[in-house]
Amino acid sequence: MTPPLRVAVVGAGPAGIYAADILTTKDPEASVDIFDRLPTPYGLIRYGVAPDHPRIKAIIVALHRVLENERIRFIGNVHVGVDVKVDELRHYYDAVVFATGAERDRSLRIPGEDLPRSYGAADFVAFYDSHPDREQTWDLSQQRSVAVIGVGNVGLDVARILARSADELLATDIPPHVHAALADSTITDVHMFARRGPAQAKFTPVELRELDHSPNVQVLVAPEGMEFDAESEAALGRSKSLRMVVDVLSDWAMRDPRPGPHRRIHIHFLENPVEILGSAGADGGVTGLRTERQELTGDGSVRGTGEFTDWDVQAVYRAVGYRSEAIEDLPFDTFRLVLPNDGGRLIDLDGDRMPGLYATGWVKRGPVGLIGHTKSDAAETIANLLADAPDLTPAPHRSPADVDALLAGKGLPLTDFAGWDRLDAHELTAGEPVGRGRVKVISRAEMTRIAARA
Repeated sequence: MTPPLRVAVVGAGPAGIYAADILTTKDPEASVDIFDRLPTPYGLIRYGVAPDHPRIKAIIVALHRVLENERIRFIGNVHVGVDVKVDELRHYYDAVVFATGAERDRSLRIPGEDLPRSYGAADFVAFYDSHPDREQTWDLSQQRSVAVIGVGNVGLDVARILARSADELLATDIPPHVHAALADSTITDVHMFARRGPAQAKFTPVELRELDHSPNVQVLVAPEGMEFDAESEAALGRSKSLRMVVDVLSDWAMRDPRPGPHRRIHIHFLENPVEILGSAGADGGVTGLRTERQELTGDGSVRGTGEFTDWDVQAVYRAVGYRSEAIEDLPFDTFRLVLPNDGGRLIDLDGDRMPGLYATGWVKRGPVGLIGHTKSDAAETIANLLADAPDLTPAPHRSPADVDALLAGKGLPLTDFAGWDRLDAHELTAGEPVGRGRVKVISRAEMTRIAARA
């Protein structure tokens, strides 16, 4: 008789939790342990979504319900590939699903990218979301005008946080040190640059409109970039969402700057960044951004015109996409920056299947699509896992107690789902005296201590 399926999911963000939910729903006898290297679940919802986006953060309510399933365990503070090797997990689980996401920045590959004050958007996001393993200081006091390269939703988030006043964010979950850094900002102008035209923009209508909601911010679109070719017009005909985006941009391109002591976000289309200007060294840093004017070619592509502009900016934020990181002992596609797979089934670099190993989410398909797309992506992976299940080699050590013994032997300061509820309650309580929804705990050690309370 085949024993009930035992599966490990690596990564407790939406992708991993959706995979666990679908698996335990499709197979009423299966059990899942979800590992995360952080002491908390929810991944990018907690550490990748801008604090002024409560609508998106509300997805945590649905994810919490999944983790209440008695056949799903959350095990935090375990870095798979470091604390526990992949081959070790294979002794305790019939299959392992990797859902480790993508939280590092892709490279622009232009001169000056490594200058001081040339930042990756992922690093700034990790700062304002207070990721425990990332930088907790940020100096905005020496910048008057900054550039954001990229016009996806992450670029919009970065531009909006840079432009809004710090006090507008006091109702969110930003901790005091983030508020202090934003309050110290001297930024007056944020310039967003897109290599292609408005019909090729990647943001969604809701995200775009939110850019203009602050009374302290005015959004302006450079009219000279509002160009369309045959493919652009065809794209607008195919997508109602894109048409809505372009309608908003067109309205903004026609309005005049308003006077007053406020900040401005300028959106420039058909401007390709070719060099970040400045000097290296302790006293150096970004002093400008050089772009080349582009023109549409008729098929949705662009080409350079040889016309260059130097923009006076004191910092550059590169929002050109996230990338996943390799996991020790697993193959990694260094071109697509994902785990090589076929429908979620991991394959080695020769294209051969790796039985019992799977991927879902951004580490499977790259950092594209909204959170809702992650559920259908997980459904594909789990369907293939269940189809393979009769042929998987059963793990020799199958009980949760066996896993607990393995981890106890490594001396790891583990957290669990009940511990997350304790930490969650602590943060919510800390927010009450100051009239805020929650105040985040920043330190990994402090989060672990609070979560461990009996």
